[in-house]
Amino acid sequence: MEIRKSIVSRIAILYFFLMLFGMVVIFKKISVQQIKNERWEKIAKNLKENTVTIDPNRGNICAEDGSVLATSVPGYYVRIDLAAEGVKRVYSEESDSLAYYLSRFFKDASRAEYNRRLNAAYRAKNRGFMLTPRKVDFQELKQIKKFPILRRGRFGGGMIIEQENQRVAPLGSLALRTIGDLNKGAYGGVHGNIGYTGLEGAYEQYLKGKEGISYRENLSGRWVTRTEIEPQDGMDIFTTINVKMQDITESALRRNLEKNDADWGTAILMEVKTGEIKAIANLGKENGEYAENYNYALGNQGCYEPGSTFKLVSLMAAMEDGIIDTSDVYDTGSGVWKYRGRTIYDSDYRYGGHGEMTVKQIFEKSSNVGVAKIIISAYEGNPKKFVDRIYGFGLNKPLGLEIKGEGQPFFKYPGDSDWWGTTLAWMSYGYESKMTPLQVLTFYNAVANNGRMLKPRLVKEIRENGVLVKEFKPEVLNPMIATSETVGQAQKMLEGACENGTGRSLRNPWFKIAGKTGTAQVATGQGGYQKGMYLASFAGYFPADDPEYSIIVTINNPRGGAYYGGSVAGPVFKEIAERVYAIRSLFKEPEEDPEKPEAPVFPEIKKGGSENIIRIAEELNIRNITGKPVTPLVTVKKSDDGLVLDELKIPEGKVPDVRGMGASDAIFILENAGLRVRIDGIGKVKSQSLQPGAAFSRGAQVYLTLG
Repeated sequence: MEIRKSIVSRIAILYFFLMLFGMVVIFKKISVQQIKNERWEKIAKNLKENTVTIDPNRGNICAEDGSVLATSVPGYYVRIDLAAEGVKRVYSEESDSLAYYLSRFFKDASRAEYNRRLNAAYRAKNRGFMLTPRKVDFQELKQIKKFPILRRGRFGGGMIIEQENQRVAPLGSLALRTIGDLNKGAYGGVHGNIGYTGLEGAYEQYLKGKEGISYRENLSGRWVTRTEIEPQDGMDIFTTINVKMQDITESALRRNLEKNDADWGTAILMEVKTGEIKAIANLGKENGEYAENYNYALGNQGCYEPGSTFKLVSLMAAMEDGIIDTSDVYDTGSGVWKYRGRTIYDSDYRYGGHGEMTVKQIFEKSSNVGVAKIIISAYEGNPKKFVDRIYGFGLNKPLGLEIKGEGQPFFKYPGDSDWWGTTLAWMSYGYESKMTPLQVLTFYNAVANNGRMLKPRLVKEIRENGVLVKEFKPEVLNPMIATSETVGQAQKMLEGACENGTGRSLRNPWFKIAGKTGTAQVATGQGGYQKGMYLASFAGYFPADDPEYSIIVTINNPRGGAYYGGSVAGPVFKEIAERVYAIRSLFKEPEEDPEKPEAPVFPEIKKGGSENIIRIAEELNIRNITGKPVTPLVTVKKSDDGLVLDELKIPEGKVPDVRGMGASDAIFILENAGLRVRIDGIGKVKSQSLQPGAAFSRGAQVYLTLG
């Protein structure tokens, strides 16, 4: 009995403590949710309002040689804490002057309007009133810091500076549309500035970096920002673009567009063996001037009926099916042929036509009648076989480029509702189908590459702080578009077109060109064609006997009198080809003379830490090092048989000269001198914002550009 009482007592005590614990938990829960709810809401609001994301530096987009095509430079917004004690003391005396300076500087509102805005914000005790109506650069920021009230600094003048990087193109309009741009309003505008078009959009995940987080606290009237998570800068994209070739291509295209008063034009230069795009220019008329306003090379607006450049595809299809040979003869008559109630004309039918010609001659003279008769005689009973052969070349599929917005190739198919009795004939010479200039060029490049079709490539590498992260190799779309015999015949036809046919104006004394002219009427979109409106093009490659580069030039709606591909697009092709041919030796390795004794070769060594330089020189087996500098930093000079080290003296109170140094050495020197450092780019220092040897105030900021 006693044992039973003891057990019951213990259970009762246990239940009591459990009940007490439960009551405490319930009380705490109610306390947190109700009693202290206001306090937690205040904490949450404080965290939300004062937690600030730190934007990382967006990665650079570079040309193949490292030249920067797009980079980020700092821009600034300036706010003022109108409830700060320092501001309150001087506001009544200096606010009117501040309004005057702001009005004179930005020229967007009167002095009275700025005064009204400032006074309204002051009465509302606004702790972050925006003073700058737009983003300002570093030089402008220096001027604004001298304005009334603000010149008292961060604490005495309540000045709050917010930095936001802005994207710039150091080389101007070169390949600007292909590089792309950023859009702050994209996807609802909640992600900040993000890559939206071109390479900026395609490689956003690499370029953007990762945001950091900082927290702002008001300590005794002072706003203090502390960084919680450091931002991670974006990676650098190295493109296939060659700056010199891009300049040649864009300049030639621009001159031609201006001469012919055309609506738009595009020119693409591709390396035959790799598919690398060395230059891509897209110029459209905008307010009377030509600018990179749309990517006609690969976008929907440039997706057009290719015209006579498609004759190569048609004849290769018939050759591949074993139906024709280039020596077969067809009668083109007077250059006029009526087929199923519609009439096909050759461009020079007014001169009586060419009568009987071989297939090769039909191609060289670009006879619409000849090509239509060939394809009708071969495929009229089975048009599906012709279209299937085009599909077999891979032309019905988009190229799958990383850049968004590629135009969809379009070819009618027998049995479709829009397949007419005349479609096969018109399709044979480039109508009732659509391709982008880049898709046409990819096919021509495959012919130049002995049948191997490569995917066009715009990016070679992705690097992070100079270290290779990802490398892009040539990608094969079709290892052999046709038999070697067909491809060989196609190459001879293309060469013949430039030697004896419509492209003979492109001949030059230095090398042979292989290619085809194209002239097509522009469709209205309502089933007809715009009278007098043409699209002129030329596609081909050079040198014809050993192809290195392929090019396509497309000019839309030329108004200069001429409109044929050979006379409008041909001169652009010729200028690009000749100038690229002239400079191509600059990009080739010089041949070695086996009899010439090898001279000692020393690497380019920049100034920096003497211990590091000596250690690296020893690792490179450079033994002849002279000079005994006392200073830890040295300059390096080359002699005939070695390296000479000399002292690098840093004058006190003067801005050190760090040009030519690596980033780490430059930062070490400048920070030891009392400067704050910001860098942009990778490599060694190309320029610095503060002039070497100039006097400076301790704590001043210096910007270094690396490359």
